[in-house]
Amino acid sequence: MLKSKAFSRQTRQGKVVKEVREHYLRDDIYCGVPYCYNKKTEDNDKGCDISSARLSDSPSTTILVLDTNVVLNQIDLLENPAMDNVVVLSVVLSEVKNKNIAVYNRLRALCSNSLRKFYVFSNEHHKDTYVTAMAGESPNDRNDRAIRKAAKWYQDHLGDAASVLLITNDRENKKKAIEEGISAETIECYVKSLGQPELLDLIVQPPSEDVIMDDVEDLRPSKRKVIYNEHKPMSEITSGLLRGLLHQGKLRVNRFNPFEAYVGSESIGDEIIIYGRANINRAFDGDIVAVELLPQEQWHEEKSLALADEEDEEEDVHLAPNSADDAPRVMNQGQTAPEETKPSRPTGRVVGIIKRNWHSYCGSLEPMPMPAGDGGRAHALFVSKDRRFPKIRIQTRQLGNLLDKRIIVAVDSWDRLSRFPTGHYVRTIGEIGDRDTETEVVLIENDIDARPFSAQVLACLPPLPWSVSSQDLTNPIRQDLRHLRVCSVDPPGCKDIDDALHCMPLPNGNFEVGVHIADVTNFVHPGTPLDDEASQRGTSVYLVERRIDMLPKPLTEDICSLRSDVERLAFSVIWEMTPDAEIISTRYTKSVIKSCAALSYVEAQARMDDSRLVDPITSDLRNLNKLAKIMRQRRIDRGALTLASAEVKFQIDTETHDPLDIGMYQIREANQMIEEFMLAANVAVAEQILKHFPLCALLRRHPSPTKEMLEPLLRTAEAVGLSLDVTSSKALADSLDRAKGDDPYFNKLIRILATRCMTQAVYFCSGDLSPPEYLHYGLASLLYTHFTSPIRRYADVIVHRLLAASLGIYKLPGVFQDRPKLTSISDNLNYRHRNAQMASRASVELHTLIFFRKRPTDTEARIVKIRSNGFIVFVPKYGIEGPVYLTPKGDKGGEWTVDEKQQKIRKLDGSVSYGVLGTVRIHMEVVEPQPNRPKLQLTLV
Repeated sequence: MLKSKAFSRQTRQGKVVKEVREHYLRDDIYCGVPYCYNKKTEDNDKGCDISSARLSDSPSTTILVLDTNVVLNQIDLLENPAMDNVVVLSVVLSEVKNKNIAVYNRLRALCSNSLRKFYVFSNEHHKDTYVTAMAGESPNDRNDRAIRKAAKWYQDHLGDAASVLLITNDRENKKKAIEEGISAETIECYVKSLGQPELLDLIVQPPSEDVIMDDVEDLRPSKRKVIYNEHKPMSEITSGLLRGLLHQGKLRVNRFNPFEAYVGSESIGDEIIIYGRANINRAFDGDIVAVELLPQEQWHEEKSLALADEEDEEEDVHLAPNSADDAPRVMNQGQTAPEETKPSRPTGRVVGIIKRNWHSYCGSLEPMPMPAGDGGRAHALFVSKDRRFPKIRIQTRQLGNLLDKRIIVAVDSWDRLSRFPTGHYVRTIGEIGDRDTETEVVLIENDIDARPFSAQVLACLPPLPWSVSSQDLTNPIRQDLRHLRVCSVDPPGCKDIDDALHCMPLPNGNFEVGVHIADVTNFVHPGTPLDDEASQRGTSVYLVERRIDMLPKPLTEDICSLRSDVERLAFSVIWEMTPDAEIISTRYTKSVIKSCAALSYVEAQARMDDSRLVDPITSDLRNLNKLAKIMRQRRIDRGALTLASAEVKFQIDTETHDPLDIGMYQIREANQMIEEFMLAANVAVAEQILKHFPLCALLRRHPSPTKEMLEPLLRTAEAVGLSLDVTSSKALADSLDRAKGDDPYFNKLIRILATRCMTQAVYFCSGDLSPPEYLHYGLASLLYTHFTSPIRRYADVIVHRLLAASLGIYKLPGVFQDRPKLTSISDNLNYRHRNAQMASRASVELHTLIFFRKRPTDTEARIVKIRSNGFIVFVPKYGIEGPVYLTPKGDKGGEWTVDEKQQKIRKLDGSVSYGVLGTVRIHMEVVEPQPNRPKLQLTLV
């Protein structure tokens, strides 16, 4: 059956044209119920095909039809296994997609999960359930009517065979459904009927007069005082942004001080400081906010903002200011008043939320006495493990079971009359303090998918044992390089080896140097479940005690891994180089290799350093190292930065997985040698793919840091008598080389501080930017990409496909013709890459806590930031950073003053002084100032 939909639209030229679209309706769309009376038979070919049943085969089960708002608000409840036999109408699916893509993706995952009984019914294409809009009817009312009609059709279609229930919290929709003879109920009433009280904790009750709420007390007018300013409506925000009265940016909360936040604003080219809960005005870390600048006399100098004590969280509560003039100015003891400093940093307050970044949060409930009676709801405060997030008020019927657990809570709303946001319990993770529980918290907080690979993904793998076939060896696209002396150099214990090298002297005195990369795309084909999974995961994640793979282990550790003494498929970049590391020629080829040795960095370094060794592999390593040193120096001369980071290495007990020792990761020449050739291969491949695909090459850029970003480094350098030139990467590199101090660690510390001023390197599609923007600032390279780690990075998989297409080996996949899709892939890769880094750091912090829990230690530290009531130190031996307080809570003595120019903090009587980059001796000990929130406390010895 064919229906036509006519509508008018305006063209770019301003003409109004009438368009007619055909809408096909069918009468053979299956209802999804296996015991349906209307089964397809030889005599009835229009009946339901029960071979593709998705709902329960038990007639006693109630079939649920959900309205859109129930799906949007109750997705946490729907993900609980107790909620099954759900019909998801196509009109609901479409509406959810338009309103909340995150909830839509979760709903699609439920509908495609073979273990859950969720069935998508195409009511918009069934002749008996399709409805046309009536005159004067809103799209929302039309969709509600379509949902009721589909529920009525199911009721009539199944007859006595099943009970059908429409679930809606909309008062009007429920009333109309009952009038039309449809069984309808609220989500709360239905859940109560299941006899599982703990499920009631998952229910969200959005505040709305049109929503049915079971607890009448929630509807009583509140007599509470207004705590926060009302958020401006979007129309007013848009107008304010256009007129320059407001500024937009992402809010970032200080990890050491939850009352201090920053909004990077492009409109004023600087970060705006937001200070105090009232000025942050219910915004969460990661929200896109609209900010209003305070009068300049109220601007703070960043360095005058004090570090927050754990206990301060209870005290930073203020009534909402009526105007910018009476906005609260929060002062910690000993803080220098704004009038005494030079107000150079813009300070403001949040006046509106443009885009919320609410997600699920991990933490625990604040200890409290058990309420009298059993089974009733108890109000409790949830404390996030991450201090950047405020406490969340929830109601629960299982308080006794949750007080010693790490749990997940989601935020529902934050009323301006409420000191804390309101949320609901989602699920329990495990016992507080258990290492596995705390590791899962790290993964959840950073949105890392650690689930086992699905059967569909694993079905894409070749059967084991796998070996190179005769077809691979005779394939004209692949060169047989098994005769070459190839070896790999990796961290100790590395099993996912995706790169190897060879270096062969040529008769003319030059060298043939090859970088051989695992040919992952030979096994990961576009559009397969394996490829889709890798695309979503984006990268492997390296925690202290385990690795979460982007690809299944049979690929990462066996089939693709370039292990020694086995034949493997590779994608090779081969150069002819002079002894001065000048590249004469470059070629690219798919290959078959057989590695002679899989060495660790320590083993490779020991070979190169041992003058008694003259075997071929050691000679190759020495030749590679000589070339790498020349290449490295050439890069540095070009302006590449040699930065430093505080990488920490743990020695882990193989049985208990507890940390036995901790220290800074040592970089050797062998590490730098491998890095140099990987960089060269990435640059060579970037040039090749951009030449052939100028609009769809996946590249990696490192934007130049702004002057404001470098300001903290310049201030610190000036305070210790250094002059840094930051006009270019070359100037900065030369300045860093000249930054020598009396102690050997001084230069590394300056480089660590420089690293922290840098922008994040990001993936991008070449067609989205102009060539000058392709620059990689840190490497001083006009072009760069990632090609050398396809086992653990999906970006490299994409680049392998581009390189193969540039060589005519394969046809370029269709996705490369879809620029918006490529941009979306790049955005996801950047998001996943950053989250993987954050998870790795959080894992280090967790194991640092475990290590020091029973090992209080005294050690040396270096001051890296001065604040008004203390300073932030870096501990070189352990790679740890944290605050040291000079004015503990309740300390009535000892007042301090900050010298901004000299970056010093000294007592008013001049008896004690501390300066930035100075050395102090500290005591490190794990304490728990707030229950279930252990932290490593650093105090002056």
